[in-house]
Amino acid sequence: MGEVARQGLAWLAALAAAAFGAVTLQAGGGVLFGPEAARQAAGAYLPFVVWFNFAAGFAYLIGAGGLFLRARWALRLALALAGATLAVYAAFGVHVLNGGAFEIRTVVALAVRTAFWLAMAWVARLVSQ
Repeated sequence: MGEVARQGLAWLAALAAAAFGAVTLQAGGGVLFGPEAARQAAGAYLPFVVWFNFAAGFAYLIGAGGLFLRARWALRLALALAGATLAVYAAFGVHVLNGGAFEIRTVVALAVRTAFWLAMAWVARLVSQ
């Protein structure tokens, strides 16, 4: 892969990570700090999942910066985000297996978040300097 292609891929990935981070902060912040209607609209949400996602949103923005800069640490951060999301996914799974209420969109969202950060790790590996 040429230098121009690596830079373009890094910028595209950084843009995706920044957008994902912004959306994550908005969605999580709305449930955590917004009106009661936002919490009701979220349905059977798990506070620990929402808090994790909200906090992770800030790390997503940092990861976007690392991808943009093509920094070597971006790979480690992307892998850490994927791993932490998998850990939350496992705790969520225990909650579900114990009969806890949940929304199917949480199952999908955690899978998408894990896959996204694994993909960002792959991109970071390709583009890091």
